[in-house]
Amino acid sequence: MKIEHVAMYVNDLQRVKIFFEQYFGAKSNTEYHNQNTGFKSYFLTFDDGTRLEIMKKPQMEDREKKLARTGYIHIAFSVGNKEKVNALTAKLKLDGYDVISGPRTTGDGYYESCIVGIEGNQIEITI
Repeated sequence: MKIEHVAMYVNDLQRVKIFFEQYFGAKSNTEYHNQNTGFKSYFLTFDDGTRLEIMKKPQMEDREKKLARTGYIHIAFSVGNKEKVNALTAKLKLDGYDVISGPRTTGDGYYESCIVGIEGNQIEITI
């Protein structure tokens, strides 16, 4: 069994798509648009086949995203090695994203950093 994809609602579909293409190498399908409901989405596919669906629809509630809360909290991307973790973290920081931890080796042995990415969503960058 495997997770087929993860989905997230976003406010700015195009901006989020570009973020994942630019920083994480995502490849996008063409936009799906349901004319009846106004729902729009993209499937973003990463090098290993993992997929992220980003979606938007009219009238969405947009609550404040607290870093410590119940439910899904972050998405983690494995970039291959420490140097790539360091480089991507530095690039994201330079581009104005908040680095909230790392890069560092955690108590359970992961080398990672965490940023607050597009639309306030936490992203972990690891080996």
